[in-house]
Amino acid sequence: MDFNMVKRDFIRLLLLFLLWGCQSGKVNNEEGEAVYKSSDFTIPEEFTSGIEGPATDSDGNIYVVNFQKQGTIGIVNQEGKSSLFADLPEGSIGNGIRLDNKGNMFVADYTGHNVLKIDVISKSIDVYVHGDSMNQPNDLAISSNGTLYASDPNWQEGTGNLWRVDNDRSLVLLEADMGTTNGLELSPDEKTLYVNESVQRNVWAYDLSPSGEISGKRLLIRFEDFGMDGMRCDVEGNIYITRHGKGTVAMVSPDGKLLQEIQLTGKKPSNITFGGDDGKTCYVTLQDRGSLESFRAEHPGREWAMRQ
Repeated sequence: MDFNMVKRDFIRLLLLFLLWGCQSGKVNNEEGEAVYKSSDFTIPEEFTSGIEGPATDSDGNIYVVNFQKQGTIGIVNQEGKSSLFADLPEGSIGNGIRLDNKGNMFVADYTGHNVLKIDVISKSIDVYVHGDSMNQPNDLAISSNGTLYASDPNWQEGTGNLWRVDNDRSLVLLEADMGTTNGLELSPDEKTLYVNESVQRNVWAYDLSPSGEISGKRLLIRFEDFGMDGMRCDVEGNIYITRHGKGTVAMVSPDGKLLQEIQLTGKKPSNITFGGDDGKTCYVTLQDRGSLESFRAEHPGREWAMRQ
């Protein structure tokens, strides 16, 4: 027997096993809890194929657009039970959702070219800002002072814009003629704005000033296949990017290193949010299943921590 060959084969198998474990996301935290392992959270097909959002409030409820039919917002409790939260105005269809520190909900209304503001207690709906020059506002990001950032893709032309919505409701164009802008998010220190382009598969990072001006644009990471949709950061600055068509959530470090990809059951994840009692549960919306999946992460989400 060639013991050197046996040793080499053993090492090769061990490396393959470790690589498989990293790619599948099957690891445990210090308490022995499985993390980065996705499972069903809601019943399939409760939401339409336009399922998006999502956003989590301080009580752990998750708000998700297009419950049972287009133009609605559903609410999902921590046990995974879904119900109708609100009907949007006639002709409006929601996409990305964000919550501010006061409990107000902001919804990207892509058919109405609006960002809607909803009082979560009274459920009154107000047009927070309207933009005739918008293509179709898609996703939102929000800072601790309530400043909003909005992606604005033109899917037919393969282009997109990036907007800022200030507290006085003024709409500011930050950059035009990008690729198909989609997911966007702030770093935990709010000094970096991340924006992805779905069709071009680029994720860009910008330096962000306290007043919301962008500069220093740089390519963080580019994927060679499949698209991208919504994304969120954890408190360590890692970016969780939904890979539409691939059925994974890519976890990328602040310096652009792909750390791992979390495998989902569905193939068309549209967005992600952090929640749960400790902010370490990730909820992912799946367009091909009309439902949410969830997995545990090692760190709380940036936005969840911002509201504590």
